[in-house]
Amino acid sequence: MLRHARELLAVRSPLDAELIVSEILGSWWGHRVDLSETGGVEEVIGEALIDYAGRAGTPAALALLTGIGYLGTTRQAAKAEQTALELMDRGVARPGWADRVGMVAHEECYTSKDAYGDQESIVCTYTYGGTERHALVVLVDRNKAEPVGTSAEPAADPAAGMVRDAWVSSQVDKLLDHCRHEGRVNPLMRFEQIDPRDTRALLQSALDFTDATDRPPVNENFGSYHAFVRARIRALPPGGRTPQAQSYSADRRAALAVRFLASDEAEELSDVSAASRCVDRIIDYGCAYDYGRPLRVSPIKCEMFLLDWLPRKVLLSPAEQEAVPHVLAAWVRWAGRISGLPEEGIRATLDAVWGATNAFAESYRDPSAFGLERELVDRLLPDGDLEALPRRAFALPFLSGRHRLSGRHGVIDLATLDPSDTGDRRVMLEFEHPGAPPDHLDSHERLTVRLWEGDPPQLWETAQALLDVGYERHEILHKLIGVLDRDLTGEDLREALRVLRHEPPPE
Repeated sequence: MLRHARELLAVRSPLDAELIVSEILGSWWGHRVDLSETGGVEEVIGEALIDYAGRAGTPAALALLTGIGYLGTTRQAAKAEQTALELMDRGVARPGWADRVGMVAHEECYTSKDAYGDQESIVCTYTYGGTERHALVVLVDRNKAEPVGTSAEPAADPAAGMVRDAWVSSQVDKLLDHCRHEGRVNPLMRFEQIDPRDTRALLQSALDFTDATDRPPVNENFGSYHAFVRARIRALPPGGRTPQAQSYSADRRAALAVRFLASDEAEELSDVSAASRCVDRIIDYGCAYDYGRPLRVSPIKCEMFLLDWLPRKVLLSPAEQEAVPHVLAAWVRWAGRISGLPEEGIRATLDAVWGATNAFAESYRDPSAFGLERELVDRLLPDGDLEALPRRAFALPFLSGRHRLSGRHGVIDLATLDPSDTGDRRVMLEFEHPGAPPDHLDSHERLTVRLWEGDPPQLWETAQALLDVGYERHEILHKLIGVLDRDLTGEDLREALRVLRHEPPPE
């Protein structure tokens, strides 16, 4: 990194210098390393780099420290400034751009966004005292892709979206002219000026969401711009407002469904009962997974709904499987009209729906197709949460052998038990653990409830990891109970489960 910093001695522009330092700081951005005993990656690598540069004491080291003083984290910046002062006191030469680095003033902010509401490019222009005008372009994506995992809870409302890419242009007028032209000639694009205060709030929230996400789906070069983006956001004035997710109560969702089913667009839907259940799913998806925007329709959103969310999350009846593409197409026509989406956008979205219909039929796998009785699956999934099937079957394994819910247990007909009912669930656990003391059953019941509800998600992830290395189910249950009996919460519980996932294979 210090050899890379020699390039800082060859540039004259503070903008070029900042971009080089940002690239160096981006070398480790996005890496999730377990350094709990020694500190985070920014401390272990970033602050160690500052110490190393201080010991090197070269002009390149001072140039790097000068850049980190503006672009680093708060701790890095303070440490870099102090170390740079020490080198200057020793007579190390400063680069010519040092007095101007970070001395930027914002000019104007714009948004270039599609009519669907999928993505927008935020364009912010800056100068160094009226010279070296440049534009920062940040791509914000508002299509929710569920993260693989998060290192922490997002620091801001994710309704602002996620930063996916960023770049810098010195051809500001040419860039703005292109955006204005696109906004005039393309009915599916909008270009407008926005308040710098709101821009700062939006970008900070979107960047926080990106930073909090493990393996965020960003452009491969985004890390090189991350520190620069962070610093340029700070250069905008504070006090703005972020987009807020709308809240839809159960009554409001029901009223929206009634409006749709009474519309001309829904008139040709033949199975009204199935259509009603399908539109409930569409609205639920828009509220929970699209930040309270059920009326927003786009090709990408419809494909994600049909090909990702439904096959993974929802148990559909055969009638619903048949109806859902037709209901979604009618919803696109109705919601597109209500929300003012241009006709070109409605047509493109309908094309995406019909294009995904065959793929949906192939990707959706009804559990009954794998030999599971539909009645049994319905009892395991009273809420229709298809994703919960494997962990609930693991918690209450009556799908095979002696655990199957049939026959009698004493005077109780096992086939009548409801696994979602607290009392019935206790009977099932007594059936699996004959003669066990009450406190032992209590521990199994607490774990069963957690697995049934998927709280926290890391519980089932840990169980799967232990299955993969060869542990038997009952061994895993007792290992999980051992963690839960420690009464841990939040990050402490998640950390204990992460440790458990790395248990050596059984001998």
